[in-house]
Amino acid sequence: MNDGLHLSIATPEASVVSVEGVRSVRAMDESGSFGLRPGHADLLTALPASVVRWCEADGTMRYCAVRGGVLTLSGGRHLAIACREAFCSERLDRLEAQVAAMRESQSEAERKARVAQTQLHARAVRQLMRYLRPGSCDPLRAILEGEVP
Repeated sequence: MNDGLHLSIATPEASVVSVEGVRSVRAMDESGSFGLRPGHADLLTALPASVVRWCEADGTMRYCAVRGGVLTLSGGRHLAIACREAFCSERLDRLEAQVAAMRESQSEAERKARVAQTQLHARAVRQLMRYLRPGSCDPLRAILEGEVP
């Protein structure tokens, strides 16, 4: 039997990490940074967007950026993190670049969504104004007869 932690990190789409023999884990919650080792008392905490670090059995350090989530440690051995998104790397600098690229992509997608929403709203207001103008046709009749584009 292995004396280390079993670490699993999962998102709704996939299991990102599943590793046995983890010596130690470093994470952060609202109260600050904390460390976990095999045999630690059971724990349940919410994680903000942060980086989880762990040392594997061979001494290799690994890193995973998580976008919020829940960390549970049970039986002093089973450590599970459920999060919205996770990006893992063996090098912290690569992880930082990956997270920066992801944030840029999300910002661009949000900007495009806001533009599309504003355009849709403007079209709806123009349509309403056209049917509410004095002398225009009865808007209810136009809708019922399918004259609204």
